[in-house]
Amino acid sequence: MSESSRILSQRFEDNRRYTFGVVVLSQGKRLDDLNRGFESLLAQKGVDLDIVCVGNGWEPEGIPDQVKKLGLPENLGIPAGRNAGVPHVDGEFLFFLDDDAWLPDDTSLMRMAQLMRTKPQIGLIQPRVEEPGGPDAPKRWIPRLKKGSADHSSNVFSVWEGAVCMQRRAFDECGGWPAPFWYAHEGIELAWRVWDAGYIVWYMGDLAVAHPVIDPRRHDEYFYMNARNRVWLARRNLPWPFSWAYVGSWTLMQFIKWANKPHQLKAWMEGWRAGWRLDPWGQDEDRQKLSGRGVLRMSRHGRPPIV
Repeated sequence: MSESSRILSQRFEDNRRYTFGVVVLSQGKRLDDLNRGFESLLAQKGVDLDIVCVGNGWEPEGIPDQVKKLGLPENLGIPAGRNAGVPHVDGEFLFFLDDDAWLPDDTSLMRMAQLMRTKPQIGLIQPRVEEPGGPDAPKRWIPRLKKGSADHSSNVFSVWEGAVCMQRRAFDECGGWPAPFWYAHEGIELAWRVWDAGYIVWYMGDLAVAHPVIDPRRHDEYFYMNARNRVWLARRNLPWPFSWAYVGSWTLMQFIKWANKPHQLKAWMEGWRAGWRLDPWGQDEDRQKLSGRGVLRMSRHGRPPIV
């Protein structure tokens, strides 16, 4: 083979490869689960991975040598912790994995990258979530209002945050995760921002990621954060009158849902009041609300941001 042919062949092979920057966030409290996730990542076929473990208030240790370590001196919360890891990895695609999730199929990343290469309008993918050998997956893991079958793929307007694949350019253009949220509903804002940036958010029902089934409602904090961040979603993202309509519709739904559960409703209302009282922007103070074009795109694809 001539030198010019060899160079052309190498360029062709490079263009076919899928490069991933992978961010795994942990506080170091479940090392066995964390390393199970790393093992599933390192077993992936057809991809080149650049992986960082972000220690949220923890100096990572006891993890594979192939994984970079980034210790944050304090816990920044989940969205800000994920954002902190992104500058430390390279790749055409980004993948965010919770420290108690793992990939049961060794072609998962390659399949998501292939889909986004084939359909570059897709900026973000959430795979189906299940616990292998465990109880049935809760419906809340299907990010659609009309849930339907978990195996059915479709456009979506929110995502379960524990395993998210993105084109890196989509992440950069949408501004990343909403840092002040700490946790809860950051997957809604991220999805909205991806739509606003001109991409599609896709639920990939024919590809599974594994995660234990845990009920988040066991803590009052869940209800507080759920309500506070609903209000923050509206304040940070939606122009009037969509902001009022969004908060109003969710407030009505929660009163109906938890009318006979006053303890949960009390915690939710405390969060609702905090959502109006506290600053929702923090370090994102320069972030603009969704554009009229973005709201129209979401509405045209089936989900006006009022419910």
